Amino acid sequence: MADFRKGMLKRILILAVAVTFLFCADGARVLYLQTVKNDELAAKAESQQLSDTEVTAMRGTIYDSEGNVLAQSATVWNIFIDPSNIDDEAKRELVVNGLSGYLEFNAKETKELYNNSKKDTKYVVVAKKVENDIKEKISEFSAKNKLGNIIGTEQTTRRYYPYDSFASSVLGFTGGDNQGLSGLEAYYNDELSGTNGRIITVKDARSNKLPTDYETSIDAIDGNSLVLTINQTIQYYLEKGLRQTLNDYQCKGTYGIVMDCNTGAILAMSSMPDYDCNDPYKITYKKTKKQLKQITNKKERATKESEAIQNQWRNFTVSDTYVPGSVFKTFMASAALEEGVVDLDTTYTCTGGIQVDTYYMKCHYHAGHGTQTLTQGLENSCNPFFITIGQKLGVHNYFKYFDAFGFTQKTGIDLPGEAMSQYYPENQYGIVELSSASFGQTNSLTPLQVCTGICAIANGGTLVKPYIVSEIKDANGNTVKKTQKTEVRRVISEETSEKVRTMMRSVVDNGTGKNGYVAGYRVGGKTGTSTKLGESKEGEKDKYIVSFAAIAPSDKPEIAALILCDEPNVDLGGGAICAPIAAQVTEQAMQVLGIEPKYDEEEAKDLSISTPSLIGASVDGARSTLTNSNLKYKISGDGDTVVAQSPSAGSEIPTGGTVVLYTEKGKKKKVKVPDFTGLSISEANSAAASKDLNIKISGNNLTSEAVVAYAQSVESGNEVDIGTVITVSFKSTNSVLD
Repeated sequence: MADFRKGMLKRILILAVAVTFLFCADGARVLYLQTVKNDELAAKAESQQLSDTEVTAMRGTIYDSEGNVLAQSATVWNIFIDPSNIDDEAKRELVVNGLSGYLEFNAKETKELYNNSKKDTKYVVVAKKVENDIKEKISEFSAKNKLGNIIGTEQTTRRYYPYDSFASSVLGFTGGDNQGLSGLEAYYNDELSGTNGRIITVKDARSNKLPTDYETSIDAIDGNSLVLTINQTIQYYLEKGLRQTLNDYQCKGTYGIVMDCNTGAILAMSSMPDYDCNDPYKITYKKTKKQLKQITNKKERATKESEAIQNQWRNFTVSDTYVPGSVFKTFMASAALEEGVVDLDTTYTCTGGIQVDTYYMKCHYHAGHGTQTLTQGLENSCNPFFITIGQKLGVHNYFKYFDAFGFTQKTGIDLPGEAMSQYYPENQYGIVELSSASFGQTNSLTPLQVCTGICAIANGGTLVKPYIVSEIKDANGNTVKKTQKTEVRRVISEETSEKVRTMMRSVVDNGTGKNGYVAGYRVGGKTGTSTKLGESKEGEKDKYIVSFAAIAPSDKPEIAALILCDEPNVDLGGGAICAPIAAQVTEQAMQVLGIEPKYDEEEAKDLSISTPSLIGASVDGARSTLTNSNLKYKISGDGDTVVAQSPSAGSEIPTGGTVVLYTEKGKKKKVKVPDFTGLSISEANSAAASKDLNIKISGNNLTSEAVVAYAQSVESGNEVDIGTVITVSFKSTNSVLD
């Protein structure tokens, strides 16, 4: 009996120890879970009990300077399914067929949706960024067929660019998650993005959302908006000119900047070829697409296609450098006048070249310009003249102004990817380097640096910082930040500025820049050509970048512009290719800025006049009125009273133009517009007269050189009323590779 008791006590003791051990182990486990694993387990429990949905903030809008929307976001929807709630094949077929129809899926996409509907998961996105009308139809379909726990929608946003490719190299574009990937969209991404909100909903045991009584939401904070300095009209005409030149001369690229020379505000900026911001991966340039089609190797073609896409995204004016060529002579003239090593009476006799150490540096005019004044040297873009000016100036003073004009630093513009200039430091200049640099070779600058330097010459001598965003506003329209003019430094005196501006006007009136002429606006300019050394294959002709810099009005400038053409397919300089674009853009900019033209006596002779109102007048009275207004007439009909006229009353018509008078009611007579391209002024007038049309002459029409038409306001082949006024632009194709 005693042994039995001892055995029983022993067993009880063992059991007690075991139970105590188990209790301690469980306690330790509970303690471990409550302390070490507490956060992890709480998160798991919360994820099973709560649905946390992110609400995308509305990205800020981008406006031009006049308040026109250039980029904006709108609410769209992601469509998803919960395969775990599809409990039979009939329901699966209903879901798949219904969604495929509304989302316009093809056979492959429908099959993928069917396979996704069988997955062991509760969330599969089947379509992203669906427009609201489609989302509403899907919601109605889901409600009608009681599929609420199977088909769901999530609110998100989509970026829209109303004008497609307009200012694309400036605006940039966004990615699938609404993040900025290029241009202003990338540079100001934090400002534009805003802060996303959240919707937290309790879920039941089957992980389905409970009614909204259990829902908590944190509102999204929409992003700030940008107001740009870009003017839509000026930008449109810049792009129009660059695009036409790109196609006409099959260039590698065409680029342009227009700036308010007094503040640094960018009024227009473009790099061609451009792209559609709504479809940035689509190649737009026909020449590039044709070249890609000719590549048979798939891997090589894919590589070249990727390069082409990247190229059309680049903003050359900011992110690339080039050798400025003879446009740089304006800076040399400024430095030399400021230092007093030359004056306007300084002369030089050009014999066609100049010996510099062991090198003979040629003038573009190999016969030589003969004896010239400083102004004539700039008009003729004479290289030897400016080589001697550079040598008089000396390395130290040359580099002092090179630095002062901002060519050794980035401008600091509010755009991504600004390139750094490539230049010789002061201690590396010898006589050869100085001489070459003096006519715009040797150093590489960004177009933005050059245009900013031109602004300093134009505005009286002060370097200003360029900028493209004038204002940042919050979602309620309140101004968060306003950009102020930043004066970097004074570079030259007002006196020197005035002298160089006068010289630049003479370049347009008498020199290589005649195609930059705009009646009434006293445009100043400078042509330029730079050879792209080392880029031509053996046996090929040299490749060039040609350019034209402009200021207007030259006596009191408001704008500066720089136009470039990269590798045109003809050996024409910036005077023939780029100056006409500058002229068109300048004319529009002057009108936008409200600057009234001032015509000299010669220009006044060719001014258009307002067509008089003649409807209701007798034929004899109308004849008399038109004759007294220096206008011709053509009568259609046998009536005694004018019942209609073309052009209409108040329209601009050239002096000596013809007004068509209709004396019988009925349709106005129509005629097809001829193609004026390549015609001289007299030939264009004859072609217009033969069709009973009027032409208004624009562009270079005061030069003694032969000029030809290169653009017209109404495309050839279009039908217009007889008597209609067609604006035809003319230019000289005589130019120098200076």
